[in-house]
Order: sequence, then structure tokens, then C-alpha cells
Amino acid sequence: MAKLKSIIKIEGTLDGLTFYKGKEGYLVKTKGGVSSKRIKNDPAFVRTRENGAEFGHCTKSGKLLRRAIADFMVDAKDNRVTSRLTQVMSRIKNLDATSPRGERKVGIGLVTPEGKLAIKGFEFNDRALLSNILKADYTLDTTTGEVQCADFVPVNDLNPPEGATHVSVASGVLNINFNTDEKDLQISPVVNLPIDTTTTVLTLTPPSMPVGTGVDFYLLKIAFFQEVNGVQYPLNNGAFNALQIVEVL
Repeated sequence: MAKLKSIIKIEGTLDGLTFYKGKEGYLVKTKGGVSSKRIKNDPAFVRTRENGAEFGHCTKSGKLLRRAIADFMVDAKDNRVTSRLTQVMSRIKNLDATSPRGERKVGIGLVTPEGKLAIKGFEFNDRALLSNILKADYTLDTTTGEVQCADFVPVNDLNPPEGATHVSVASGVLNINFNTDEKDLQISPVVNLPIDTTTTVLTLTPPSMPVGTGVDFYLLKIAFFQEVNGVQYPLNNGAFNALQIVEVL
């Protein structure tokens, strides 16, 4: 690395040299790294190509899942959900025990018990974990997708953020086939309740079970609101909303 001393300030690459602005002024260094052409063709980089292919597949699989529930998770996600989900997909891909290296698939790894367990409990918003927010027990009927919480008392059974006056709860079931990219999401009607001492039998039932040949993901979402003059506003743009994959079958 060298410092550029000139009245002409350059940024970019020229004749194998890279010019850039750093904390110490304008600097220059030789262009390094291996060419993309060599990585694509050199036998010495076969492992690199295999890793790259599988990483791309895991990224695509995570994107497929996120897009399948985009409307559901729009206000219940953190800014690292993409990278966190890709890491989980990579662990699931590693459970594919039949495909050759470089061609292992998330869809194959996911049909194993270990694959389902790897993504069960995934939180789309790591700033608001469902286990920290919901203190009540609930039941899940996997044949209908119904989630029920008997004797639900919001003020006792929730750990709401400061300023929240109301809560909305919904469940969903997603069938997704990572081999064909087919997906179907069914979401229950949203139940909105004041955060008070009223006892409610909380029942969340999707209109039907999703259609498809893939894996079923069961989802539970909790969102908080603040009521002002009769209007409910999302609390802090959804920063405290939770969305979790509660079961995978």
C-alpha cells in the first residue's frame, strides 16, 4: 500500500493498480485476487466452485421462503434475517446424504427429522423472540393449522413493549417445495385485543390447509400497537413484533 501524492485524485483501477480514498488520504495498491475465469475453469478451484454453487442454492432457498411469507413478515423481521436464514439453509443442505458435493439440496435435507428440527423455532425478528413475548401455553392442531390458547389474559400472558395498548395475533401454514419452488400460504383471521385483564379463548384458524407436495411450516405472529384517539398505530414500525416457525412437518 502506498500514499498517492498528486494534485490529481484518482479512484478506481488503472493498469493493475487500485486507487481509493482512505482515512489517511488517497492510497494505491496493486490489484490482487484470483481472476473469475481461473476460478471457473482451473481444476485447483473445484472445491471453490462446489462451495459457491451450494451457497447460491442456499441463498435462493432462503429467498424463496421469505418471499412466500413476505406480506406476513413485512412488519416482523430484523435487518439480518436474510443472512441468518441462509445459514440455517446451509445446515439443512448439509443433511442431504444422497447428492454429490456441489449439488446438495435444501429440499432433500429438509425431509429428514434433523432438517426439520434445524429450522423449527426460527425467529424472523431476533429483536422480539416469541418465547420472550408469549408467556402462555398454546396448542397446535397440525391437521387444521389451528392454534389455540385457552384462558388467554393479555396483561398476564404477554410481555409487551412499553407503550403498547393493543395486540394482534395470527397464525399461518405454508406449504413449500424447495425442489419445484411451489408454495401456498394460508393465514388465519387476525385477532386484535386490548392489553387488559379480559380473559379470552384465543383461537386462530387458517381458512384451509395449504395445497402442495412440499413441507408444511406452521407460523405464529404477534404484533403490537398503540391506540391514540381511537386509531391503532404500529408500535415503533414493528420493531417489537414476533414471528416464529413453531412447527415443521
